[in-house]
Amino acid sequence: MGAPFTPSEIWYLLSRIPAGCVVTYGQLADMADAPGCARVIGNVLRQLPAGSDLPWHRVINGKGRISFPEGSSRFNSQKCRLELEGVTVLSGKIDLKAHQWHGE
Repeated sequence: MGAPFTPSEIWYLLSRIPAGCVVTYGQLADMADAPGCARVIGNVLRQLPAGSDLPWHRVINGKGRISFPEGSSRFNSQKCRLELEGVTVLSGKIDLKAHQWHGE
C-alpha cells in the first residue's frame, strides 16, 4: 500500500513552515491527514529534488531533536540553518515550547 499523500502535498506543507519554527515528522504527517506516517514523511524528505530550497531543516523528530548523528555534515547543516533562523539548538535538541509551529 502506498502513502496516503503525494510527495508534492508534503512539499507544499513543508513550504508553509515559517522561518524560526519547527515541526516534527509526526506533526507533518498529521498535517497531511496521515497520522502514524512519520517514517514515510522522513522518506519523502530524503528524496527532495536536487537544488530544492524547501525548508527540510525545519522538521525534527518527536523528541525535539535533530535526527542526524551529532557531528555529521547533515547534522551540522541542519543545526546551522536553524540557528540562522533564530532557533536555539543545544546538544542537538530544540525547545519545542519555544519553536514548534502549530499552523495558522
